[in-house]
Amino acid sequence: MFNSAASGLGINLPGWNYPVVCDLSTGQLQFDNFNGRWGKQQELDRFLQAYACELAKIAARKKGHTVSEQMLADGSIKLTIQVTRGAV
Repeated sequence: MFNSAASGLGINLPGWNYPVVCDLSTGQLQFDNFNGRWGKQQELDRFLQAYACELAKIAARKKGHTVSEQMLADGSIKLTIQVTRGAV
């Protein structure tokens, strides 16, 4: 019998039996996909990639830069950040 508890923001990934839980105060993720039996690693990787892209876009926009996002055929994301003249 498996028994575990986590608190934070729960994120339900497609095909996963249990949510990924994010502790918003530390940024730590808690999850168990039982080596792929309870959810595909690809779904977690896709989520982490999207999260990293959002962080990069927020940081770039805070500095006054423009950002464009393009989904590539292999599932990766291409971010283009245009540095605005005079932006810090």
